[in-house]
Amino acid sequence: MQLENYLRQKKATKDILLMTHIVLGYPSLDANRAVIEQMVAGGVDCIEMQIPFTEPMADGPIILKANQESIAGGTTVEECLAFGAEMSRTYEIPFLYMTYYNIIYKYGEARFLDRAAADGIAGLILPDLPPEEGAELCAAARKRGIAPILIFAPTSTEVRMRELSGHGAGFIYCTARRGVTGKHSQLDADFGDYLQRCRAATDLPLAVGFGIQSRTDVEALIGLADMAVIGSQTIKLVDEQGVAAVGPFIATLNDVSGTSS
Repeated sequence: MQLENYLRQKKATKDILLMTHIVLGYPSLDANRAVIEQMVAGGVDCIEMQIPFTEPMADGPIILKANQESIAGGTTVEECLAFGAEMSRTYEIPFLYMTYYNIIYKYGEARFLDRAAADGIAGLILPDLPPEEGAELCAAARKRGIAPILIFAPTSTEVRMRELSGHGAGFIYCTARRGVTGKHSQLDADFGDYLQRCRAATDLPLAVGFGIQSRTDVEALIGLADMAVIGSQTIKLVDEQGVAAVGPFIATLNDVSGTSS
C-alpha cells in the first residue's frame, strides 16, 4: 500500500498519528531492534530510520552526537540497509529512510532506490536536497513506489510550498520552527497560522517535527496536523534511562492520539 493511502486509512481511526525516529547503529543495532519493538508495540504508525552521516546539517546536538557515535562505532551503509530490510519484513508498519544526499550519491542513486524498493522501504527524507537539484531522484523514487518526503518550513512562501508539494509524495514534513532538531518548539498562534498555510498549499497529509517532545505537544497538534514526529526525545530517553524507557513514553503519547469520533 502506498504511504499516503496508509496514513489516510490510519488517520480515519486516530486523532493524530505518530512517527518516531531512530539513528541506525546508535547506541547499537541490537538496541535499535529493542527500541523499534517497543515503538511498534506502543502503537506508532511509522518509523523514520536515519542512516548516519558525518555532517547532519538539519540535526541538533542529540541526533548529531548519535550520528557521530554510530559512525565511530563502525556502522556502515550496508548494515543500515540490511537492518531496514529486516525491520520491513518483521513489522507491518511503514519504515522510511532519512539521510543526507552524499550517502545516496556515493552508493549510487538507482542502486540505492532499487535496494530500498526491494526491501519494502516506504519513503525517503533528504533534508539537504532541494527539488531543483533532486527532481529526477524524486521522480525515480515515486516510480519505484518510494515516497519522496519534502519539507516545509515557517519561512517557506506559499509559492515555494506548492512547488515542493509537486515533487513530493506520502506526506509533507512541516518543521515546527527554523533551525535544527531537538530544541523545544512553541506551538502558539503563529504556529497555527503556519500550519494553515501548509494545509492550503498541499493535498498531502501533514507531519510536524522539530521539538515535539511531550504528550502536551502532541495534543496541541490535533486538528492542525495529521502526524506528530518524535525524534530527539526518544534518543535522549535511551541515553538517560535505557531502552526500556521508550515503551512507556510512547504509550503516553499514543494515549493522546486516541480514536477519532
